[in-house]
Amino acid sequence: MMKKWFAIPLWQRVVAALILGVILGRLWGPGAESIKIIGDIFVASIKMLVVPLIFFSLVSGVAAIGDLSKLGRVGGRAMLLFIVTGQIAVWLGLLLGTVFAPGLGVDTSAIEMGAVPEPQETGWREMVLGIIPQSPVQVMADVNVLPLIVFSVLLGIGILMAREDGAPVQRIFDSGSVIMQKVTMIVMELTPFGVFALMAWVAGTLGFDALLALVKLVGLNYLGCLLIIGVMYSAMIKFVARMPVIPFFRGIIDAIAVSYSTASSNATLPVTLRCAERNLGISPSVASFVIALGATINMNGTAMYLGLATLFGAQIFGVDLTWGQYFLISILATLGAVGAAGIPGAGLIMMALVFGAVGVPLETIAFVAGVDRIMDMMRTTTNVSGDAAVATTVAAMTGEIDRREMVSADDV
Repeated sequence: MMKKWFAIPLWQRVVAALILGVILGRLWGPGAESIKIIGDIFVASIKMLVVPLIFFSLVSGVAAIGDLSKLGRVGGRAMLLFIVTGQIAVWLGLLLGTVFAPGLGVDTSAIEMGAVPEPQETGWREMVLGIIPQSPVQVMADVNVLPLIVFSVLLGIGILMAREDGAPVQRIFDSGSVIMQKVTMIVMELTPFGVFALMAWVAGTLGFDALLALVKLVGLNYLGCLLIIGVMYSAMIKFVARMPVIPFFRGIIDAIAVSYSTASSNATLPVTLRCAERNLGISPSVASFVIALGATINMNGTAMYLGLATLFGAQIFGVDLTWGQYFLISILATLGAVGAAGIPGAGLIMMALVFGAVGVPLETIAFVAGVDRIMDMMRTTTNVSGDAAVATTVAAMTGEIDRREMVSADDV
């Protein structure tokens, strides 16, 4: 029985669990919340891996680059792709919001409001300073990923600069990275059970009735994300990386399934790394560096949504926005996406940063909070797919990919 279970590819088990969870949730209704603890255990288990996995993988990845000039080639290309794709995503959200105007004629009294998150009280100076870890230990304890990445990259650079003297420390991080990959494989086997419980809870407690008044916004969120994945990422893989598109998406199907069900980039990070190295043929050093970095700062789905949601709120409350404010939204939405944690619902917090700058009432946050989970699932899928697309493109540009390793449909 166990052999038959493990003989089924993980992504097939995850998809089956997702479908069965939705069916059970619709039949059971609010009572499905009683099995949510299974999903909570799964998410808690995989979040347990985030800090050590990022720390060991990123330090090992930077050190494995071999020399600082190569680090500049990989990191520079990755950052350029992150920024360019982020800006395209924001303007796509603004375009969809302008053309389809989802907030016009919406009666807010008909919607059950969600809880309003605490506004972001820190300014841009504090946000910049917050990137620098004053205490790496405290950063790890608080799971503050962005300053953790800064410290990990600096530590990896220090190992590179130390050359032979840094070799013993590098071996420690290499071993730690391998160990964390093994632990990850163990936890990944819980994925079908966690996905089943989470989807049953979402479908049973939220249901489809809550989407009726916001169906246009939800639809545009999905449309924007699908355009980013299907057009922008496909073009990047086809014309920049010069790799086949369909095998690429087949290779990351596990990460897509887990990201959609958990709505967490951080929780999907181990799966994305596994897909990049095993299915796409990306070298471990580039995969560890680019994907761990992208899991925090490459949030194209969130950036697109922040632009769309800002126009949605402006239309609901009758706020006229100028072209100058459109450009301000594009900048702040990109920064807000970078600062958003890779966990479910983090985009709600970052809305306050964008809304407050252009005069959109913060009540918009409460308006969309009730259905944010369903939209967040698709945004996270977009973010995770983008991490893999950028890693593949950078690896192809730097010769750090084995093109023969990209899996065929029969191998997935």
